Amino acid sequence: MYVITKAMLALMVGFVISVIFGLIAIPVLKKIARQKVSTYLEKAHQEKEGTPTMGGIIFILPTIAATLILLLMNKIEFSYNLLVVLFVFLAYAVLGFIDDFLIIKRRNNVGLTEFQKLAGQLFIALIFFAIYMKGGAEPVLDIYVLNIRIDMGWFYGVFLLFTLIASSNAVNITDGLDGLAGGLSVIAFLTFGMITWASNGIPGNVDIAVFCFVLVGALLGFLVYNTHPAKVFMGDTGSLSLGATLASVAIISKHEITLLVVAGVFVFETLVCIIQIIGMVYFRRKIFLMTPFHHHLEKLGWSEQDIVKLFWVIGLVLSMSAIIFGVWI
Repeated sequence: MYVITKAMLALMVGFVISVIFGLIAIPVLKKIARQKVSTYLEKAHQEKEGTPTMGGIIFILPTIAATLILLLMNKIEFSYNLLVVLFVFLAYAVLGFIDDFLIIKRRNNVGLTEFQKLAGQLFIALIFFAIYMKGGAEPVLDIYVLNIRIDMGWFYGVFLLFTLIASSNAVNITDGLDGLAGGLSVIAFLTFGMITWASNGIPGNVDIAVFCFVLVGALLGFLVYNTHPAKVFMGDTGSLSLGATLASVAIISKHEITLLVVAGVFVFETLVCIIQIIGMVYFRRKIFLMTPFHHHLEKLGWSEQDIVKLFWVIGLVLSMSAIIFGVWI
């Protein structure tokens, strides 16, 4: 009962601060951060022209504030692993903020170039790898379902960099419909909060789990404004941070393989984009009407709300499966 109470307290604090902060932030963002919508999207998206972006701050800043409050109240302890997660959370948020800021400043959809964004992601990932390994982490990949431990040696570093960058981009790609990436992230972080709490051999596991629950609450507060019709978009400020942070929690809790299941929708959306690129480059034809896949479904006549609900359900089923194997088995 104590565990549930602590988790609910963290979630509630994150939610309340986020909702209140959203009331303050959205009017400001309306004045300085209006979204430019691509002309390739459906008519329903064109009507969203002028919706404020950079809304990731509505759950990022409250999450930091709520975590500090819980630390000051001695509800959680400051651990080295928590520091690593917070670093990733903020660093990728700053990178996304720069991208969003340039888009707003230039009044188009051109922010950082793909190379600049990838270079920034790689640089932060390298710092993450350095401080994570300095904390005494072993270069071992655990596959709990099969009871297998693989000593990856130097290749573990390459694996971590790929995991962090791929997860960051996957959430960024999926963020295209009202509430889609935010809702899937709620499910994913709630799942990893439970998995991390049960990872008793990991130093600071409870602190990281509480952070996940705080973030879940803050994301729920953000969804108050982001579900259809969205009053604000999270932008790269939010999506890059969410993906990288989810990967960092999976890495620290030694559930990197579980991440593939929990983030199954994000992974699928990314694979569809890769398949589309391969089709265009090597076969000079489109495999899908439009990518990411949620836009393909829109082209087929699906409503935005139905797509979001379907993806949420799939994400929930995948996450429940991950909990069964990640915690119970």
